[in-house]
Amino acid sequence: MLDIEVLRVIWWVLIGVLLMGFAVTDGFDLGAAILFPLVAKNETERRIVLNAIGPFWEGNQVWIILGAGAIFAAWPYVYAVAFSGFYLLMLLLLLTMGISRPVSFKYRDKLPSLYWRRFWDRIVFIGGIFPAVIIGILVGNVLLGAPFHFDDTLRIYYTGSFWDLFQPFAWWCGLTSLVMLVMHGGLYLAIKTEHPIRSRAIFWSRWAAFALIICFAVGGVWIAFIMGYSIVGTVDPFAYSNPLHKEVTTMIGGWLENYSRYPLSMMIPALGLLGACSVVIIAHYSRCAFICSSLSMIGVIGTVGVSMFPFILPSTDDLQSSLLVWDASSGRFTLLLMLFAVIVFLPIILLYTSWVYYALRGKVHDQY
Repeated sequence: MLDIEVLRVIWWVLIGVLLMGFAVTDGFDLGAAILFPLVAKNETERRIVLNAIGPFWEGNQVWIILGAGAIFAAWPYVYAVAFSGFYLLMLLLLLTMGISRPVSFKYRDKLPSLYWRRFWDRIVFIGGIFPAVIIGILVGNVLLGAPFHFDDTLRIYYTGSFWDLFQPFAWWCGLTSLVMLVMHGGLYLAIKTEHPIRSRAIFWSRWAAFALIICFAVGGVWIAFIMGYSIVGTVDPFAYSNPLHKEVTTMIGGWLENYSRYPLSMMIPALGLLGACSVVIIAHYSRCAFICSSLSMIGVIGTVGVSMFPFILPSTDDLQSSLLVWDASSGRFTLLLMLFAVIVFLPIILLYTSWVYYALRGKVHDQY
């Protein structure tokens, strides 16, 4: 039978997998929405781009819903801190990605008025670019640490403000997220459309991939000069969850320690860079380039997880309150029960998602 140490690591990996699934799937329709005004120059082309992402965007958002639900059940302390401290930013994410974007897809063609359609076209763009940047800003704040602490009864106190979330490094992560999704979305449009949309999409994807290489490399250098976290002594991975039962210290470049401790982990950021480099070279071969783009996104997201392990959400207020894989999870029974649910339902989700992509394969034409 699985013990709680193994279950905690499994759920740490599963959360990463769900976030990667969201990035690879919903990432391409967010990227396509960002490129919408750049690749579609007339009404027919706009209709083609919207038809290319229309059948998929709702199903793609299943991944972020699963991720949020999994954090709620598997990592309740993380959920409580993140969804309260980052509340306004997450609300903005919900308003743009979860509300305004679906409405723009549904309402755009309700009236033939040119002004009506141009208004909703702008909402489509906003519903792509805002979530892309916000997600990156959230990741940047996780790396920087959040201003929260627990009292003796484990009540949470968040001492930061909304404007504290917009630090330079967080903005840089937002830019990295933006160009990454533009790269991915452009390659998806290259697969689903024909000239001239395809040519424009490849052009922007190649430049976005080049920008991603720069942003990711600069971010790697930057993180060597920001405060990282490490555990003093040892933490019992079998103990009940209590964030206050440990000692934590900070040091400049602390997030790079895992790479010296586990040299093979360097393959993860290397995957992010090599995938983006491959896109720059073979962007014209859109299907292969899309696979490389997906691998690059997995490498970029995986780099965050590998750099921070075993930290999930560090605290800048009280180092001891930082949340770890070992002390922020639910109990063994909850983790085990949820794992059985994942084993049953995740293959079903993958099967019906694969069937939808297979059934709707091929190019989108102007007569559709």
